[in-house]
Amino acid sequence: MLEDKEVTWFPSYGAEVRGGTANCTVIISDELIGSPVVTNPDILIVMNDASLNKFLPRLRQNGLFLYDSSLIRDSNLRNDVESTAVPATEIAKEIGNTKSANMVLLGACVAITGILHETSVIEALKSSMPGNRKKNIDDNKKAIIEGMKYIESKKGEDIRSQAGS
Repeated sequence: MLEDKEVTWFPSYGAEVRGGTANCTVIISDELIGSPVVTNPDILIVMNDASLNKFLPRLRQNGLFLYDSSLIRDSNLRNDVESTAVPATEIAKEIGNTKSANMVLLGACVAITGILHETSVIEALKSSMPGNRKKNIDDNKKAIIEGMKYIESKKGEDIRSQAGS
């Protein structure tokens, strides 16, 4: 929204957060969004094996797949999508908060796609954090930046794989 884009956010955080496949659909578009429901996403970010098994089949062909390689070991996941392994939990641990692994993956996604500017992502983080979580802003900001740095440091290396490439 800070970049004048249309945005929807459709979370599913019920009992799943206690060990299952919690998920959240986010749509960012230059056009009006007709529905927050996405059957076959363009981009999929996965943090554990249970979510991998449930959601990877839904990713559209030639879509972008980012995953936490600290927790997901299988690198031969699908040969018709662009896969990027990011050791998000390890990076988050290095900055002192493993709960920021999702922010590392967000930073990686922003670095790969350019879908948003870093400044907008950081500003949205600051403005959307509820009062009791404001103490996490610095860790999350560091995690986003480290995710971006990870992708930038790997430019020229083959961290992304594509079928037939």
